[in-house]
Amino acid sequence: MSNTTDSTQIKKYLETLKEGLPINLTKLPKPERDPKVPHAPKRTVPLSQQEKKLALRNALRYFPKETHSVLAPEFAEELELYGHIYMYRFRPNYVMKAYPIDLYPAKTVQDPNVAQFPHELVTYGGNGSVFQNWAQYHVTMKFLSEMTEEQTLTMCSGHPQGLFPSSNRSPRVIITNGMVIPQYSSQEDYDKMNALGVSMYGQMTAGSYCYIGPQGIVHGTTITLLNAGRKYLGNSDLNGKVFVSSGLGGMSGAQTKAGSIAGVISVVAEIDEKAVIKRHSQGWVTHVVKDLDECISKIKEFRSSKETTSIAYVGNVVDLWEKLAAEEELLVELGSDQTSLHNPYNGGYYPVGISVSESNRLMSEDPSRFKKLVHESLIRHVAAINLLCDRGMRFWDYGNSFLYQARIAGADITSEGDKFKYPSYVEDIMGDIFSLGFGPFRWVCSSGDPSDLKLTDSIAASICESLAQSSPDILKQQYSDNHLWITQAEENSLVVGSQARILYSDANGRTEISKAFNRAVREGKLKGPVIISRDHHDVSGTDSPYRETSNIEDGSKFCADMAVQNFIGCGIRGATWVALHNGGGTGWGLAINGGFGMVLDGSDRVMSDLDLLLFWDVNNGVCRRAWAGNDNAQFAVQRAMNENPLFVPNLPEWADEDVILSLIHISEPTRQAEIS
Repeated sequence: MSNTTDSTQIKKYLETLKEGLPINLTKLPKPERDPKVPHAPKRTVPLSQQEKKLALRNALRYFPKETHSVLAPEFAEELELYGHIYMYRFRPNYVMKAYPIDLYPAKTVQDPNVAQFPHELVTYGGNGSVFQNWAQYHVTMKFLSEMTEEQTLTMCSGHPQGLFPSSNRSPRVIITNGMVIPQYSSQEDYDKMNALGVSMYGQMTAGSYCYIGPQGIVHGTTITLLNAGRKYLGNSDLNGKVFVSSGLGGMSGAQTKAGSIAGVISVVAEIDEKAVIKRHSQGWVTHVVKDLDECISKIKEFRSSKETTSIAYVGNVVDLWEKLAAEEELLVELGSDQTSLHNPYNGGYYPVGISVSESNRLMSEDPSRFKKLVHESLIRHVAAINLLCDRGMRFWDYGNSFLYQARIAGADITSEGDKFKYPSYVEDIMGDIFSLGFGPFRWVCSSGDPSDLKLTDSIAASICESLAQSSPDILKQQYSDNHLWITQAEENSLVVGSQARILYSDANGRTEISKAFNRAVREGKLKGPVIISRDHHDVSGTDSPYRETSNIEDGSKFCADMAVQNFIGCGIRGATWVALHNGGGTGWGLAINGGFGMVLDGSDRVMSDLDLLLFWDVNNGVCRRAWAGNDNAQFAVQRAMNENPLFVPNLPEWADEDVILSLIHISEPTRQAEIS
């Protein structure tokens, strides 16, 4: 079939989006779950009979009454079998992926291969969802096909509330996910509200429609490893150094690829052999081993030869850590963890000693027993890491709630003053980078044409190279790292799904790159608009005390003003859409995070809005970090003030320590413990 025929057929399928919910049930037979597709584990939620009735009533309200007698028993069965009503009958029969923007039916130009559990609308992280059910998908796509530039679509935890009159200067879409009253933000509250169909865990970029597959975490992990080498080992040349972690799933699967780019020997444990096979077939894992002795042998071999490579151990990471701890020789310099511990009892963490299938059975049939096994496993997990760190290994939490959940389990994870023994990677490594204003900036070529992505790579590389030469010394290394990244991006085959790219940059770099893209669209050098965005995990996007704001030391790391202000500020400075979420990588109730998207259509209006939007989006967080006392942020905020006289931040005046100590008497041992 020719490309023209393909496009015609796809366009025909996509035209059906204008119809909204298909309600002719005779054309939609009740589906069976496809065993060839990975599925979300059953959610075990103790709903009362009254709550089950409420969940059913909530689901049926999307459909005409004449369909209720057919759909009600079907939805009730889904609730019973899977703990959630997904509405499988309404799953589209066309391939779910990113198509070129001109194939979509729409009145404006502003618009799974990457999905972890595509039939359950879960993008990544075990429960990071785009929608709660397929009805929401159909209704949303219908609204988007009809929307004009005088309307805004409001999305509430996957539910399309409707199109509202607005102006062409307003965001086209406003998204919130999981925004609940703080008193009701526990894991149990989430489980119940999600089962009732009234709230959703949007993770970070899943629920805000800007997830670009594992490329983002490949880049983030690469930058983390390079900076960890500089900080812990005194050198970013990591040849012969061993990095050990766990997880090769939707996000964690990036670790081995990132390790190879950074130059380390990566050893990553994964309990699910299917995930290992997937990463190996992608070329993101070089060696696959199932035997621990063979794994240790290969580590020693590659350490000796200083060969950059990656090893996937098919098994539980606790067994791997314990084996490494028992070795006479210290075989690992750097360690972390990327199990989905924001979701520890529903498939995010598999305890040592039992199989995946047995774990899945216990999650559903005996959740209290499974929870006990998770806790026992975490205690062993931490004990082995402690032994290795006592001998010189450096370990960090990768923002997945490892430390938090280990403490809940009763593991030996805290030191004096109930402080965690190990830092979050933001706290100890990337926090200083964020404070300089550098974070994960990304873009998507809406044409879907790889040649457009190649051109944007070239534009971004040229700007990074120029800024690396002209910027202050403190910024040169960051620009150089990202110039290296972007020049190698194509050969590293990082695209999964849409034609997207990511790099770390500050406000100056993001603005220069975006303006260059906008000019290229205007001049016809690019075949379609470019959509810029960023990870919520950024300078200003997320308040999370165990990750993004873990290095905020003035007591405000538990406050969420920054993320909420960022969401509002982007909405009034030209963003095409804005999003605000409860949760993120650390888990429901443990973070507030937000993001934006902006369509670069080549217009003068976009060109002027870019200055306002990107300056705000970065310097909001820089300002907050400077107020908390971070040295890099104080440098960055002074630089921003010099560049823009309209930026007038409130800067701190720090009291001398002697003034404080003259009034607040602290014993010397306590003072030294607090300092350490």
